Amino acid sequence: MPSDVAVRVRDLSKVYRIPSVQLTQGDGGVGTWHRKRIRLKRASRESFEALRGINLEVPEGEVCGIIGRNGAGKSTLLKVLSRITNPSSGQVDLYGRVGCLLEVGTGFHPELTGRENVYLSGAILGMKRREIDARFDSIVDFAETSAFLDTPVKRYSSGMYVRLAFAVAAHLEPEILIVDEVLAVGDAAFQKKCLNRMQDASSREGRTVLFVSHNMTAIESICSRGILIEAGQIAFDGTSREAVDAYLSSGVADASASAGEYDLVDVERGSDVTKRIFKRVTIRDGEGKVTGAIRMGDALSITVDLERDVLRHQGIDVRIVTDSDRPVVNLHSHMKRLVVHDERAHWDQVILTIPKVPLVPGTYWISLTVRDGAKVAGRKVTLDRVDRAAGFEVHPADVFGTGFQMGTGPDHGVVFIDQHWEAMADGGRVAATEGF
Repeated sequence: MPSDVAVRVRDLSKVYRIPSVQLTQGDGGVGTWHRKRIRLKRASRESFEALRGINLEVPEGEVCGIIGRNGAGKSTLLKVLSRITNPSSGQVDLYGRVGCLLEVGTGFHPELTGRENVYLSGAILGMKRREIDARFDSIVDFAETSAFLDTPVKRYSSGMYVRLAFAVAAHLEPEILIVDEVLAVGDAAFQKKCLNRMQDASSREGRTVLFVSHNMTAIESICSRGILIEAGQIAFDGTSREAVDAYLSSGVADASASAGEYDLVDVERGSDVTKRIFKRVTIRDGEGKVTGAIRMGDALSITVDLERDVLRHQGIDVRIVTDSDRPVVNLHSHMKRLVVHDERAHWDQVILTIPKVPLVPGTYWISLTVRDGAKVAGRKVTLDRVDRAAGFEVHPADVFGTGFQMGTGPDHGVVFIDQHWEAMADGGRVAATEGF
């Protein structure tokens, strides 16, 4: 066994044969009854190349993230590595026991209880019963399913299934842990728990992790290396940050996460809206590139196109909220005295720039509002309002240049701020830090 390689893939290809079926219709009848007959004609089989010439080496102890759009071949690659699917050509060498979690129910027998499936999974990995006994309590504690341990897993919810399956895969000490997007089934707290466990398995225990996810924040947080798959081939192989950049800039990411442009003309408004003013929102990064992905500490530009000859002295209110609609900040053009006094200069576009985005990793939404100065029943009249007019993701970055990356989840708050630290000893300063 090579001392530094856990996974080696050479010229790997996987071809699926897809039968092509043609439907033809003809009329026929029995007595006075008439009915349509559908005949199936078998045509030649078509070939679909899911993987093409993959060459890859993963060192021991590395957490490798695999990203790409739906259908790119990520899951097929993991299934071949897990020996669930045989390759059409090429060679795969795995140096160590493999634990995999590719979809809900992987490796479990639905008629067996949770307890029985733990022992079954351990036996498949080649472990002795006493080895499983030694880890059994930690598996149950991690999965938080002790109350249902003796219930057949076919009665588990998808979340419970994943809890137990991941706990088994992570705690029965495989040298190589392969995890697909299945973690998205769990709640946010459990996802964070699993990500921390994968980090520990690599950094403390020296295990190799292959992780497929559409969560770019998670990829950058826990993976040291990133591989971008496009059309069954490796399009990029580098650091996780570089791979995410390549993914987002290539145009293959989902439009909702990366497009950065949102047409608001036909978006539904509330009943209190009196005019349609907002036409489009465009999000750009500090380099002026249209994108829906911003790094912590980078610049963010929000351009709002307006219906011309409608606004004069009214201001634009921009509200940023979290993915759970938790308010983060309200910004208003009047805060910086952006007021047009020339009646001939009617607004048709406003641009809001945040020089350094002070948000922790996560998904955020922008809501837009413009109100008139006049009041009805003591409240300002809403001219236009669009909730969740645009969305963007904030990705982790080493904002202080110290090598430290902030984590994700509710425990890490919503914003980060510049800071200065000092260490004192015997009344004197012995160490100090700098801010940005």
